Amino acid sequence: MSPLEYILDKARWAPSGDNVQNWRFEIISEDAFIIRAFDTRDTVVYDFDGRPSQIALGALLENISLAASHQQRRAEFLRMDSQENRNDSRTLAYQVRLLPVDICVPHPLVDMIEKRSVQRRALSTSSLSEEHQRALEQAVGENFSICWFGGWQQRWKMAKLLWRNAKIRLTMPEAFPTHKKVIDWGKQFSEDRIPDQAIGMDKLGLLLMRWAMHSWQRVNWMNRYMAGTWLPRLQLDLIPALFCATHFMIVAKQEPQTVEDFVAAGRSLQGFWLTATQLGIQLQPEMTPLIFSWYVKAGRSCSDTAGIQEQMLELQQSLAAFCHPAILKNTSFMGRIGYGKPAQSRSLRLKLQDLFLQSSSEGKNDTSDYLTGQKCLDKEHS
Repeated sequence: MSPLEYILDKARWAPSGDNVQNWRFEIISEDAFIIRAFDTRDTVVYDFDGRPSQIALGALLENISLAASHQQRRAEFLRMDSQENRNDSRTLAYQVRLLPVDICVPHPLVDMIEKRSVQRRALSTSSLSEEHQRALEQAVGENFSICWFGGWQQRWKMAKLLWRNAKIRLTMPEAFPTHKKVIDWGKQFSEDRIPDQAIGMDKLGLLLMRWAMHSWQRVNWMNRYMAGTWLPRLQLDLIPALFCATHFMIVAKQEPQTVEDFVAAGRSLQGFWLTATQLGIQLQPEMTPLIFSWYVKAGRSCSDTAGIQEQMLELQQSLAAFCHPAILKNTSFMGRIGYGKPAQSRSLRLKLQDLFLQSSSEGKNDTSDYLTGQKCLDKEHS
């Protein structure tokens, strides 16, 4: 395996929303390639302005940077958008150059890239050790900090907030296509979706969910007459929220607004997540309250259903009161963590060859005219 293939093979394990893997690779030479990234804002209600996709892209860049250190390389990133496309971030392109270095210490987090996974089931309620907490706070980098929400009282408040949040997403018809598409039924592993065994529900819950997910009409009937949201909210939100060490927010020094801000947040998140994996700490994202908060702040609705917007506004106000409005404004990621066993069922990734695009002759011979963006130098690692 060549250095470039090794680096891309590690890169593809970056997390992405619903395991959509919103990138493809175009090889330019043995030490250069282009990342063609896309977002799902037009089809996925949770991909607000493409921000979650941009965070995932940042995690991909971090994997590339880490893996490059194992091949005596330093990764250099250059955004490639033409000026007229700068305002439309639905598609992004980054050229990556792998520069040889004389002295390069392989980064230990590379060994965690393929081990990192999402654990949606109950975790230990034991508090994080001070040493582990400090390591995680250092892992996000100097431009970010961590706000912790541990202890029974704060976990109970977060559990109630997530309970309300889950009702919104489970009764919103605009979210149904995503929920239906993302689950790979009867699977322990999945290359391009989430296997049902990784969702966090018991066998009865999965049977009911699979029946209901056949159509929105079934889901709506269950919600109306059979208290259909109660079981998934209990198993997927309330119990996990209570049974963990702590909830957390990754908070930027300044409010993230641009593509580069959310890409940087993704790099910070990946360093945090890989460090947690190295310490034997499991993690689950809890992004929908934050995403709904973004909708409210922007004055936009994500549903035509009566009452949804009012519920989102109340949720956003509760979240701001819980963590403080200034913290919420700068937050780029939310989740829960705790000690526990890694997930036995998880999402895998598409094979590397399935992520390759064919290089065009124009791309090989005249990429300089297309490179009008801002250079993003590789982040240093100690």
